[in-house]
Amino acid sequence: MEAPKALNYIEKLVAKLCPDGVEYVKVGDIADIGTGSSDRKDAVPDGEYPFYVRSREVLRSASYLFDEESVIIPGEGGIGEIFHFVSGKYNLHQRAYRVSFQVDYINTKFAYYYFAANFKKFILAKSVNATVKSIRKPMVQSFQIPVPPLEVQNAIVEILDKFTKLEAELEAELAARRAQYEYYRKLLLEDITNRVSVERVELSEIFDISNGYTPKKSVSSYWDDGNVPWFRMEDIRRNGRVLSESLIKVHESAVKKSGLFPENSIIVATSATIGEHALIKIPFLCNQRFTALVLKEKYINKLDRKFLFYYCFVLDEWCRNNTTQSSFASVDMKGFRKFVFPVPSLTDQERIVSILDTFDALVNDISSGLPAELEARRKQYEYYRDRLLTFPRKFEPAEQAMQR
Repeated sequence: MEAPKALNYIEKLVAKLCPDGVEYVKVGDIADIGTGSSDRKDAVPDGEYPFYVRSREVLRSASYLFDEESVIIPGEGGIGEIFHFVSGKYNLHQRAYRVSFQVDYINTKFAYYYFAANFKKFILAKSVNATVKSIRKPMVQSFQIPVPPLEVQNAIVEILDKFTKLEAELEAELAARRAQYEYYRKLLLEDITNRVSVERVELSEIFDISNGYTPKKSVSSYWDDGNVPWFRMEDIRRNGRVLSESLIKVHESAVKKSGLFPENSIIVATSATIGEHALIKIPFLCNQRFTALVLKEKYINKLDRKFLFYYCFVLDEWCRNNTTQSSFASVDMKGFRKFVFPVPSLTDQERIVSILDTFDALVNDISSGLPAELEARRKQYEYYRDRLLTFPRKFEPAEQAMQR
């Protein structure tokens, strides 16, 4: 069923079965809400049971805590953005909530979709801040969900399941394209690496190397009304590897005497989450998980910044394979400084950049190709999901419901 027809069908069904509107009920009145007792260390790679933690990633476990249908909500991390629907045996992290409905007039999958569409707005409305770092049981208990007849709930679930399946198929196709792109990128860079005639130079010869840092959190003025970009791993996760804007800005008083790293420098994750990098297009700071690579003056006319950016994918792999273990993993920095970059002709560099830019756009540019189709599909899905899950409260005009 096409989306507009599906919406029209549900609206007619609601008008027929709920002429006076739909009752909204607090989740705490109809569901058992609690957390698990497990920790990430309890995960095993080939465990029999799904293990829900505080992320989109579902781990595996050798044991289970619950056998039921539930909505899973992380208590920390990705607040209001990550939800899981589970049916059957599963393990649960000690800081993740399960919502298990104890009544027979709620389709748990329907509740899952409603949580995904509305819970974030609900908790932000209750917070004085623009973000919420953690949620507590009373927040979940006080969240209200509509309770239309099961016939309506089941029909909505069927429609949204189809939308979700179509989106998942596009995501799988895009993932396959990305894997193909990464394979050809690796071949292209290996070809340059293995050419006997190409000059090779150690990383420390090409770049000035500096550690990032985090301004003192105890000095509130460093974090208020800032205009200095300060990059973290979250910037890469959210906005990709070529960055012109940071999620967080610090005050200029937080900048050390050494000043900002210059534009078109590269940051490489050398501790904690190792093997990630980004090209930063503006003057900036970054946190201590990153090592900043600033191209030396004598190589500015010999090395294309975008070529260096692409070759850092080879550096990423080297970093992942060359770590030292202490309280947390970090890269062998002595070896890091000696990592060798090829220096092909500028013509070759530009050719490689042109090829890889084209590939990259095909799998990452949301203005064209599959990424654009997936983005459009998501927007369409969210629009119809929100319409399908909007009901007039009992004795409330439908127009008022749409304005909520």
